[in-house]
Amino acid sequence: MRELDHNQHSVYLLYYHLIMVVKYRRKVIDEAISERAEEIFEYIAPGYGIALEEWNHDADHIHVMFRAKPSSEISKFINAYKSASSRLLKKEYPEIREKLWKEAFWSQSYCLLTVGVAPIEVIREYIKSQGEKR
Repeated sequence: MRELDHNQHSVYLLYYHLIMVVKYRRKVIDEAISERAEEIFEYIAPGYGIALEEWNHDADHIHVMFRAKPSSEISKFINAYKSASSRLLKKEYPEIREKLWKEAFWSQSYCLLTVGVAPIEVIREYIKSQGEKR
């Protein structure tokens, strides 16, 4: 059994699978951009009680598995992450602007799934396998 997270008043195990898509599904994510996006995620996440578990990408989207606390404001975190990463990635990788002519890097929508129906290891392997056709 997985080790449970806990705080002073509760015991929990909250895993999420997040999929974020590049605006217009433009194929702009390469290894360097994915690594930088992951660094930004890891920098912002602790402030929201979130811990990165798994990360992978394809050319037009990113898959993330993370743990959260019951008090985590996940939608606020996702919005803060998308805003900060969009700004920083476009600043640090100016070639992105050639494919994304407007301000947004990420699509407004995202997919957030609770993890629990499938064993976490199955989801972990699924995320690791993303983009293998490259």
